[in-house]
Amino acid sequence: MSDNIFEKVSTLLNEINLSNPGTDEDLETFRIRFLGTKNIIKPLFAEMKNVPNEQKKEFGLKLNQLKQAAEAKYSSCQSALNSGTTTSKGTSIDLSVPPGPLNIGARHPVSLVLNHMIDVFSRIGFTVAEDREIEDDWHNFTAMNTPEHHPARDMQDTFYLEGSDSMLLRTHTSSVQARVMTTQKPPIRIIAPGRVFRNETISARSHCQFHQVEGLFVDKGVSFADMKQTLLYFAREMYGAKTDIRLRPSYFPFTEPSAEMDVWLGTETDITRRLTKGTGWLEVLGCGMVDPNVLENCGIDSEVYSGYAFGIGIERSAMQKYDISDIRLLFENDNRFLGQFTSAF
Repeated sequence: MSDNIFEKVSTLLNEINLSNPGTDEDLETFRIRFLGTKNIIKPLFAEMKNVPNEQKKEFGLKLNQLKQAAEAKYSSCQSALNSGTTTSKGTSIDLSVPPGPLNIGARHPVSLVLNHMIDVFSRIGFTVAEDREIEDDWHNFTAMNTPEHHPARDMQDTFYLEGSDSMLLRTHTSSVQARVMTTQKPPIRIIAPGRVFRNETISARSHCQFHQVEGLFVDKGVSFADMKQTLLYFAREMYGAKTDIRLRPSYFPFTEPSAEMDVWLGTETDITRRLTKGTGWLEVLGCGMVDPNVLENCGIDSEVYSGYAFGIGIERSAMQKYDISDIRLLFENDNRFLGQFTSAF
């Protein structure tokens, strides 16, 4: 009987010595088998009563040797796995081998266009202002001359926070202008880039989220001519030194007078004819003189100060520059698409 017990101990010891757990899963299996609460070594200690008295000491030493061997094997394999010197198949890794080539990422087309716009306006003294995307009703609408029940709110249907009638996802970065005008004294010359949200049906040409760059200049004696010259400079930096612009009368609740700015792309190519719908002119932004009500709402004396504001959609500009036909491509994070954009302006 005792010979069989000694044979079991020798068999398990050989199994431990020959084991080489090469993965975390293998190592956990080894631990459960030899060191877990129901390991196969524990029952052998109960066999001590069946061993003759003269062999009990030798048997006890062998059991301790068996347990120590299992613990040592587990520790060495665990260290090897943690140090990264084994692969999932248990083979060793040559850490001196140089790594393979790494794929270099590319900037998102929206980031490329945004950074270029910031650079253009920074050259003429505009500073960047950023603020929250979750905004209150006053800064988003009322301060911008769009009080409750104003029909212009329908054009900017948005997402309100659950359980609140006053907190919402901002519909434009004009809310940043309101916060700057209520905390700073003129002269103010800022651009406000950022993400905005509207309750739009997602299609090839529109999305429920997009990015804007809005500009604001408030000082004494600011005129419509100042705005036109600033926007002409922007258009020529953005679309080419010989770019022509035109301003068409429009309506925005926060500017008066208001205009849409178009740039001349021509009709020489299929792309320009498609983008301009055959007219040669492409609408790129809305602009106008800041409404006196907006200045007064923000605590600025409209009899002393005047200003202009403008807003540019970044996705539309990116689609124009890179000839992207579907705005949804800009939000799908498909590396096959994004990997094409490897250079800036």
